[in-house]
Amino acid sequence: MNTIRTMILAAVMLLPLSTARAQDAAAEAAIRAIVADQVVAWNAGDGVGYARHVSSDVAFTNLFGMVLYGAPAFASRHTEILTTFYRGTTKHHVVRRLRFLGADVAIVDIDNEVRGVTRMPPGIAVPADGVMRTQLLQVFARRDGRWQVEAYHNVDVKPTKAP
Repeated sequence: MNTIRTMILAAVMLLPLSTARAQDAAAEAAIRAIVADQVVAWNAGDGVGYARHVSSDVAFTNLFGMVLYGAPAFASRHTEILTTFYRGTTKHHVVRRLRFLGADVAIVDIDNEVRGVTRMPPGIAVPADGVMRTQLLQVFARRDGRWQVEAYHNVDVKPTKAP
């Protein structure tokens, strides 16, 4: 009888853990779907679509050091770049790390590539291979059951020289 009682107690104690893991897996899948949707929108040249999952007051720092706030500014800037120097480029995201800070906040580190770059604004070199490589950090928060990007920080990867 004690063995059965111990097994039941162990199962009851593990239930919240398995439920939490299932919730984490569902949350991770939702976030990864948003990251994939960003790629689809970029590759379609759709700046408004690229901004579809940002919060109304998103904080955005781009690889030029510009700091912008709000979904309208985010959408406007992406529409601008996708119709000028990034026109016709393709984006490729690889999630390097996805870490939950709680049930409703996650930090996502992304190895980002924009391929097919042929021109850039003054001060930014066009990569010899046409691939702009950046490290993209996105902070996601779940509000009203929906994941949104609250912070978006993008920095270019500098070429390294062998010593």
